[in-house]
Amino acid sequence: MVAVTSTSSIHARREIETAVAYASTLCIPHVICDPGMMDDPSFVENNPLRCYYCKRCMFVKMSKEIAAFEGSHLVHGVNCDDLRDYRPGLQAAEELGISAPMVEAGLSKADIRALARTFGLDVAHKPAMSCLATRISYGEPIVAETLARIEAAEMALFDLGFAQFRVRHHGVVARIEFSASDLKRLFEEDLMGRVVDGVRGAGYLHVAADLEGYGTGRMNRVLEV
Repeated sequence: MVAVTSTSSIHARREIETAVAYASTLCIPHVICDPGMMDDPSFVENNPLRCYYCKRCMFVKMSKEIAAFEGSHLVHGVNCDDLRDYRPGLQAAEELGISAPMVEAGLSKADIRALARTFGLDVAHKPAMSCLATRISYGEPIVAETLARIEAAEMALFDLGFAQFRVRHHGVVARIEFSASDLKRLFEEDLMGRVVDGVRGAGYLHVAADLEGYGTGRMNRVLEV
């Protein structure tokens, strides 16, 4: 097995550092590369096919990086639950012949977590995470400054002990989707002031908690109207 991790600015540094440490702990050879999607105008303009352009750029680069490992075949970690959301990146994977073994095995996220617990893997309880670009509304160009602001705001929330959430970027407003347990904790432990300070410290003028809570693919709703 060879692990491959993207270091593009659309990926939080905390996630990259975790991947590096995890691969090292298990003594897995680890390739780290920047696919360069931030240099791709089709990706940066942030239209509804953003994920397609991102994944295509990423898989092409990663395939080249692992070519030095004889007999290697690139696979990605999409699972059956992911198929229910709008994921144009799956088309890029199919076009490039990138396999999805967990889909082929019929595994959901719950199944994967159960298997991870069976094998004693720390990632069994790791919160779900997507790239930072998914926090930005379609049509707003993806720039490094915006990604850095989102990452800083989410880092502040991680440091406050929140686990499953998203900071959705709406210009000067940060709309935070908390999980039900985190939203309850926000009010019960009177953390609102600290959350506002942390998120405003990242560069936002206004901080809002979404009463609907955390959910994947919320920024795709605009495609349904």
